[in-house]
Amino acid sequence: MDSEPQVAAYMTQSVTTVDPTDTVGAVREQIGGNDGHNGFPVTRDGHVEGFVTGRDLLAADPETTVAAVMSEETIVADPEMAVTDAARVIVRSDIQKLPVVDDGELVGILSNTDVIRSQIERATPEKVAKLSRTLTELHGVELTQERRQVSLAELVPTQAEVYGDELDGRRYELERGLAEPLVVIDAGGGEEMYLADGHHRVLAADRLGIDEMDSYVIVPAEPLELGMAQTAAEQGLSSIEDVTVIEQDRHPLVETTTQLQG
Repeated sequence: MDSEPQVAAYMTQSVTTVDPTDTVGAVREQIGGNDGHNGFPVTRDGHVEGFVTGRDLLAADPETTVAAVMSEETIVADPEMAVTDAARVIVRSDIQKLPVVDDGELVGILSNTDVIRSQIERATPEKVAKLSRTLTELHGVELTQERRQVSLAELVPTQAEVYGDELDGRRYELERGLAEPLVVIDAGGGEEMYLADGHHRVLAADRLGIDEMDSYVIVPAEPLELGMAQTAAEQGLSSIEDVTVIEQDRHPLVETTTQLQG
């Protein structure tokens, strides 16, 4: 399947920042301005030292400096981090914006809106076409593609693990009708439905009580013996109930501002 899009492709590069020596009163005036910010990275000479939210500013004395009210343990991400991983960090950390730092310097900011945009813009038809070409090259069989609802109970997973925090992001998308279709291979005339892409979406949907999902289904002209089917069998995967949900520690491309200053 296609590689994951990176944070650099979807982050906002033009970021409004404030200086730690600015007063709370002066920064308050920028909240709700044309740039839409309700919080700001706090930088000195391009390096991130913290983050100040609208709540921080409204609760403080106008003459107080930003340095006195900002959060110094701000989570930041690397521009090469996958957008899906950044989404997990945003959901798990209960934040709205994730500053993006490269070699200690602020290069952008990723918001909830950016993450949703990255999911909507994924070229699923291109994924399906690429997978179809690969299957044709490997097996020399004609393939057709269908768009239909597929029962989750029929699916055989081909991925043994998913991340628990990413399920929250997929649940958010499903509840708002933003999730892209699954990619499924019908390898046995409707008897063997292998999930090729969309494991997190399926597990999130199952938690929401959703029984079937919109899918791109690749249908070969004759039954196929898929390598992914053998892998699934070796891992003991026969239904989505066999997929393990992992609660992962912080992603290796995520740091905090205090780590950067250390």
